[in-house]
Amino acid sequence: MKASLLLIGLLSAGIAVAAPQAPKSEGIEGKDYKWNAQGGEKSEALTKKGDAKAGEEGYETCGACHLPSGAGRPDGTFPQLAGQHTTVLIKQMADIRAGLRDNPTMYPFAATLTDAQELANVSAYIEKMCIPPDHGKYDSKPGDNLDANWKPPADTSKRLADGKALYEKECLECHGKNGEGVKEKFYPVIAGQHYKYLLRQMTEIRDGHRRNANPDMVRIIKKYTDDQLISISAYQSSLIMPGAMCKPKAAKKGRGL
Repeated sequence: MKASLLLIGLLSAGIAVAAPQAPKSEGIEGKDYKWNAQGGEKSEALTKKGDAKAGEEGYETCGACHLPSGAGRPDGTFPQLAGQHTTVLIKQMADIRAGLRDNPTMYPFAATLTDAQELANVSAYIEKMCIPPDHGKYDSKPGDNLDANWKPPADTSKRLADGKALYEKECLECHGKNGEGVKEKFYPVIAGQHYKYLLRQMTEIRDGHRRNANPDMVRIIKKYTDDQLISISAYQSSLIMPGAMCKPKAAKKGRGL
């Protein structure tokens, strides 16, 4: 059993484990910060040919939070990863490992990847996953909501319309019509991503709390109000990528008498 899997077992059992402390490098707040600067583990991993089959074992660590399907959690605590570009995955994991992106929850697990090759392997495996079509949207019922009288928001249609207008004005150029992103430019896939995760990340980028953010993104998003970010996130979470989404599960046939 890999040490990483043992760590997951201990955490799941509620046993206290001394997790490694994440380093902290100067991010976007620093005057010398260069987004996606070349060099280090990230650049090395990008030159490697990822082995998706080998990456499946490494992903077992990730699956504890992001689920074996890569679907993450609809409440946005853990993002949907399936189908994400290898470039984006490698950059974000390398940034977390290097202390450029603050994620104390993920750092102990990201730190278990042994080297640049394993980083490339895990990313190759994740990229090949189909994107689950069922995910947290603006009008999704919270999974822990036991209120029998819960109803979807009454303004969903307006939110989607407003968000679409804003998205097509300034987001579409980088993230694409269907939320497909641009692999070569490290622009992430957002199709199939959870509404609450999108909203949290865009808010953190706007407010300067995402230290490895793309300055171009910051310049665009810093003028948006909370209300506008809600609408944009609502629309983004509705996007689908034709050919990349998982096929609907076949309905189970009932047993005859």
